[in-house]
Amino acid sequence: MTAIVRTVAYLGLEARSVEVQVQLIAGLPAFHVVGLGDKAVGESRERVRGAMAALGLALPPKRIVVNLSPADLPKEGSHFDLPIALALMGAMGVVDVEALSDFLVVGELGLDARVAPSPGVLLAALHASQEEKGLICPAAQGSEAAWAGSIEVLAAPDLLAIVNHFKGHGLMSPPPPGEIEPATPGPDLKQVRGQETAKRALEIAAAGGHNLLRSCQATLGRREEVHLTFVAFNARTVPIGVSAVLAGDRLVDLRVTQMTAAPLPPIDAGPLLLDGYAIVAAS
Repeated sequence: MTAIVRTVAYLGLEARSVEVQVQLIAGLPAFHVVGLGDKAVGESRERVRGAMAALGLALPPKRIVVNLSPADLPKEGSHFDLPIALALMGAMGVVDVEALSDFLVVGELGLDARVAPSPGVLLAALHASQEEKGLICPAAQGSEAAWAGSIEVLAAPDLLAIVNHFKGHGLMSPPPPGEIEPATPGPDLKQVRGQETAKRALEIAAAGGHNLLRSCQATLGRREEVHLTFVAFNARTVPIGVSAVLAGDRLVDLRVTQMTAAPLPPIDAGPLLLDGYAIVAAS
């Protein structure tokens, strides 16, 4: 019997569907993970082994093969720990894999069976919403996943809580959506003297909802004026909707494990002393 649990792989700002297939084969005891995974995916074997030992479960004395399908899609990150563990427990008969078929699963496991945060939960939640499935994720990121819309989110503190939930011993309540932080007041464009051309360009960009790239080659004093102009422009920007907040936060979600949403468009004011040569060298 092959146990299958669904998860995602991150490719740029997209989440791609991945099946975690686990099969127990007669033979010498071994634990193999195949499917073009990186170093973090390969190390998941020890984290899964330790988490199951913390629950008092021993791996079966068989050849354990974990296949991440499609095999030609690169898999990166520690969020494959939890789906691998649940698929393995499904193959062992500890959990019902049919009950897990309506969920996508992401999360890193600790050796004590805790489910630790991992980057990319918001992308996984948006993908689960498109696939009309629920999401099992770390408890610390449940409110972030709830931003994705009307999907069922199970925010699990540890592996045992997931097992108890699907056995009906202790149901997990859905987490509330995270609150959007109020905009903090900042500089005003009225404080900028001169720079009429720059201010006009900013107003046109704001009216059309366009992106901006700051580029200036001037003395330090002039750069400080342009820097203040950009920061003041962001403070005057009209607050954006929840969908736009989520679109901007996808960039942040791939780099951090916990975040909050802000109602203003993201801005990176950057350092003041970069010239064209420094930008080319940094890129």
